[in-house]
Amino acid sequence: MSSQTDALQQARADYEHHMQTCRQCYADSVPCPVAKHLLRLYNNTRRSGAQPGARVR
Repeated sequence: MSSQTDALQQARADYEHHMQTCRQCYADSVPCPVAKHLLRLYNNTRRSGAQPGARVR
């Protein structure tokens, strides 16, 4: 279970780091395609941990 928690924390950290350092996201306050992808990865990781027996791809 700790690996699932680690993966979730890493996905969130990656997204937050990108939002703080991406010139387009910072200037426009609109997520760029990379930010949208990172958020999708975070959400998928979060959802997979919420379902018992779910596999992480």
